[in-house]
Formats: sequence, C-alpha cells, structure tokens
Amino acid sequence: MTTYVLVPGFWLGAWAWRDVTAALRGMGHEAYPLTLTGLADRAHLASPALDLDTHIRDITCLIEAEDLHDVVLVGHSGSGAAVTGAAARAAGRVSRVVYVESGPVPDGMAQIDLTGREFVEKRLEDGWRYPLPSWNELEESGASLDGLGERERALMASRATGQPLGTITQPLALGGDAAAFAALPKTLVSCSFPLAQVKELISAGHPFFASLSGPEWELRELPTGHWPMLSRPADLAEVLAQVS
Repeated sequence: MTTYVLVPGFWLGAWAWRDVTAALRGMGHEAYPLTLTGLADRAHLASPALDLDTHIRDITCLIEAEDLHDVVLVGHSGSGAAVTGAAARAAGRVSRVVYVESGPVPDGMAQIDLTGREFVEKRLEDGWRYPLPSWNELEESGASLDGLGERERALMASRATGQPLGTITQPLALGGDAAAFAALPKTLVSCSFPLAQVKELISAGHPFFASLSGPEWELRELPTGHWPMLSRPADLAEVLAQVS
C-alpha cells in the first residue's frame, strides 16, 4: 500500500482528482486529494493576501495532521512550485515527488515565470484573480485539450475558480531545505509532450527541462492532454501506482 497526496493545478480543487482517487483506493492505496486555499470548496478564503507560502503550508499541514509518512506527493501543472516547496519542507515524510504535466520551479523563481507573466496579467479580474482562460486561449498558450470532451470541458468550466495571483507570483525560496529536496526521488509524467521530445529538450539543456537529467529522475509518459486526471483518470492512477 502506498500513500498519495494529490495536489491540483491552477483553477482546480480536490474534485478534479475524484476518479483518480477512487481508482487508487480501489487498488488498496491511500489517497488524499487536496484543495489549496482560495480555490474550489475553499474559494471563500480567497484574498489578495494569499501567497505561495500559503499553498506550501496547505500541503505540509495535511501531511502532518494526518501523520503521513513515505508519501508520494503528486503535483499537477501550476502546483509545481507549491509541491516543490512542500516536498523540501517535509522531505522526511516524502518518499517521491511526481510532477504530472509540471516540473520543479527553480529556486528563486515564481510559477508565473513559467506560465508567462503577460499572459496572466492581462487576464486578471479585480487585479488579483486569474480566471480560467477560454479554450482557445489555453490552446494558444500551449495547453493541450486532447481527451477533454464536452462533459469534461463542462465540468471544468463550471467548477473552475480564479487562481489567487499571489500564490503564483511569490518566488520559491528553498533555503536550507534545498539539499533535502534535491535528494528526493522524482518522476515526470508527461502527457502533452512525447517522451522522446522531453529527452531531446533535456539533452539540449532547455532551462525548463535541464534539471530533469539527474539520476533521481524517472521519466514516464501518458499520451493525452494537459489534464489527464479528467481525460484518462484510470490510466493516470495506473501510472501513479507503478511509480510508488
């Protein structure tokens, strides 16, 4: 049995992991899907004061409150910085970090630096909420919609909540936890990039992929779009079960 903590990306909550959670539990594993502060069922806590540290604490507090150990910490897409920070702070309780359509944000950078500041800032509401863009805008930004049919798109559009800006603009600061994070085993689950292309980008020293070349990394692929928990949940659960 393996213990999974599942962290959603931008605009999503624990609800997005429902089918993955059910599949993992059906295999006999423990799964803890998490809603980060200010989103989904915790949208009433949204405010301009929320920042990356808030989301890091959300993750570490869950791990500590449930007294979890040997956790496989899974982060999707825009939760990369929060998951990296939480893994570093709770390294003694984490056995592996899995990045699904995501990756570790470099120390000192913010998630928005990878997403694109101009793309985010020109879409803000109330000066601090980053809402779900249109499907066309998502595709133009490079987010693949493969596998998202009418049902999945309707679900995502109806349940998405604006991302509090401060949670993606605060730079990640690992400090003295950097070495502990570096030593953790890590897995990339690439969905919208073929694994051969990922390996080429690693070899070429691409700044977003170069860090994946270390011996602590395992690379896997699940061909689908950017939201595999909605487009191929059972298959994503199988991949997660294999990397435990």
